[in-house]
Amino acid sequence: MPYSEQHVTSVRKWSDKTFSLTTTRPSNFQFENGEFVTIGLRPEGKLIARAYSIVSTNDADYLEFLSIHVPEGPLTSRLAQVREGDTVWVNSKATGSLTLKYIRPGRNLYLLSSGTGLAPFMCLIRDPEVYKTFERVILVHTVRTVPELAYKAEIEALTNERLFYVPTVTREPFKTPQRGADLFRTGELFTQLGLPQADPEHDRVMICGNPDMNKEMSTYLEHHGWVFTTHRGVGNFTTEKAFVLHNS
Repeated sequence: MPYSEQHVTSVRKWSDKTFSLTTTRPSNFQFENGEFVTIGLRPEGKLIARAYSIVSTNDADYLEFLSIHVPEGPLTSRLAQVREGDTVWVNSKATGSLTLKYIRPGRNLYLLSSGTGLAPFMCLIRDPEVYKTFERVILVHTVRTVPELAYKAEIEALTNERLFYVPTVTREPFKTPQRGADLFRTGELFTQLGLPQADPEHDRVMICGNPDMNKEMSTYLEHHGWVFTTHRGVGNFTTEKAFVLHNS
């Protein structure tokens, strides 16, 4: 059976639009940090499932997910109501293109995220292998309102001098009001952090967020000499194209 019944162990509400939940982990479930899995509910016995990147690292004994809440969404409207002890269904197979094998090793790794696109990068920044592969890791997270900066305190508490965290908020007063994609394209991001201009020969980029951001950044990078990872070979940037993060 591709799905197994798991129990919700905690729920955390970030804003009116976003929340996290943790569940038990199937005993035989394996995944690489950065991958996603489909999870769902069975209202009236019929499975409604969507793809979610896994926030927790692959050595944790639980699974954690970050979700948007769409009031009319067939899944998230229900998922936002689950509580500790409730049941969710988790697929047995994880996959995705935001893992270390999808980009070449390099100097600096840029993780550009918006909204719940932060999810796969949460486990990557806690993975020791990432810091063996790259000199620095730069996590940029763009949201509309301050409460949507999920895991901000946890990220800032990580004691890793090689991790740079850049939260940006576009619709409320905040020290960095620009979109992360704009900071990257204008070069302001590198100036702000005191880092060299991103270079496709030395640096790597992962992108995860709303479809418009994914598309515009992919187009920009390709126009500036970056190579997207495809089935034909491993390049110097990748994005999650398998699903739309703003789940319904």
